[in-house]
Amino acid sequence: MKTILVIEDNKDIRENIAEILELGGYRALSAENGKRGVETALKENPDLVVCDIMMPELDGYGVLHLLRKNKATLYTPFIFLTARAERTDFRKGMELGADDYITKPFEEIELLSAIEMRLKKSEALGTSYESTPAGLQAFWKNAGTAGLISSLSDQFSTENYLKKQQVYAAGRRPRCLYLITKGKVKIFRLHEDGKEYITDISGPGDFFGYAALIEDRVYDDTAIVLEDAELLQIPADEFRKMIFGDMQVAAKFIQLITKKVKEKEDRLIDLAYSSLRKRVAAALVDIHNKYNNATEAGRVIDISRDDIAHYVGTATESLIRTLSDFRSENLLEIVEGKIRLRDPEKLKRLIY
Repeated sequence: MKTILVIEDNKDIRENIAEILELGGYRALSAENGKRGVETALKENPDLVVCDIMMPELDGYGVLHLLRKNKATLYTPFIFLTARAERTDFRKGMELGADDYITKPFEEIELLSAIEMRLKKSEALGTSYESTPAGLQAFWKNAGTAGLISSLSDQFSTENYLKKQQVYAAGRRPRCLYLITKGKVKIFRLHEDGKEYITDISGPGDFFGYAALIEDRVYDDTAIVLEDAELLQIPADEFRKMIFGDMQVAAKFIQLITKKVKEKEDRLIDLAYSSLRKRVAAALVDIHNKYNNATEAGRVIDISRDDIAHYVGTATESLIRTLSDFRSENLLEIVEGKIRLRDPEKLKRLIY
């Protein structure tokens, strides 16, 4: 049962709202002024707050300000009750972080509908979604049900790409966001001298191509399939509707598609400061993890030496010498020209 806190100095209105909420299946808490309301909210952690603006001791704006400063109530949905004369001031409340407002007098269904919609929004934004087609579809569905987005497709097209096929090239305008459902894709840039630097090797559950969409620019990298792949494609227009609609929804969506940003930052730091052995070891473990899952334990790394070298940021000859050292140390084995790690954890813990 969801808990709703009603903060209202008018006893009749406060009791009427509490009764409506209880009839609607909610647990209702009440407070007669802003100060008591903040105390109750911090103690009870309600699922939603309905609050009058003009009150003694602490007005509604003050209540909202204090609740938004507290970590426990930072994202608690907040609905203002305003008198018609105050309606022109509701923008101030929205700027402070209110989710909605209802003008007094109001109909029972109006109040219940507003509460239901805001609770659905809170649930949609509070859920943790996986970076999978199912996770993406669940987010899309929940956001749509909560009225956070509209006029978006329920289904997205999935395209099959062959090994070595180009997905997009540097200098082109983005046409969609990609989610890998099967296979591997390498993302790389070319230096002025023509050398290739792989910025990422992406596998199932990874999104790519989003930076250019978010920044509304052409691609500054190129994406090529490493092994036959299946890519779910979200059209650019659909993506922009999501990003430039509700800011809270945008933040949740960006969080969903950019889970690997920290990982990329750490790898770039390793490239800058680690020894060649540690860089190669880290790259092998990273690629090994991308090529292995619960149903494919011990799978070999089927990727060219050149691509591994470009991923590490070293010459192919240097990579081959390091692989030879690792082989002699029984850290890996070569199977028909492909690499299989004997002890990924030991490689990961290399001191130098």
